[in-house]
Amino acid sequence: MQQSDIELDPTSYSFIQHFGEMGSRWGINRTVGQMYALLFIAESPLNADQIAETLSLSRSNVSMGIKELNSWNILRSVSIPGDRKDYYTAPDDIWEIARTLIDERRKREIDPTLSMLRNTLLQEPHENSYALQRMRDMHDLMELIVSWSNDMQTLQTSRLKQLFKLGSGVNKVLDMTDKITGKSK
Repeated sequence: MQQSDIELDPTSYSFIQHFGEMGSRWGINRTVGQMYALLFIAESPLNADQIAETLSLSRSNVSMGIKELNSWNILRSVSIPGDRKDYYTAPDDIWEIARTLIDERRKREIDPTLSMLRNTLLQEPHENSYALQRMRDMHDLMELIVSWSNDMQTLQTSRLKQLFKLGSGVNKVLDMTDKITGKSK
């Protein structure tokens, strides 16, 4: 199974380079973004040497990138019978990847902010009631986002696709619900 040379066509190369550029905007470094893009489009699992050779990276850089991708839970380790090396691949299901990334970003970004807001709001009353109300508003919004996100994570992929395809059609559904319940906009 060992492939020594992996040839990248111009489209694949462009995709990998773009993921590298986007990595810093997503909170990962360029190399990690490129590695994930390569693993995402590779037809078969790759080992660290293949990744390093294909992307012209040092082996130590690849090792650190693998650790980073593992910390995001978006990398799969695969054993190849008769080969002692570890091979890696991205999950096949793009929706699984999206769910995992949403969950990991929530853990890294939203949960710490919610904890800080909860602690702040539980402390003694503040002199600045305007600031306190703004923090309550932010807390309530973030709680609602987490609750909604948790609900979306439990939907079957087919239902989630339907929801996304609705787009602004959600307004029509909400308008019908308002008519049925007698609520106004």
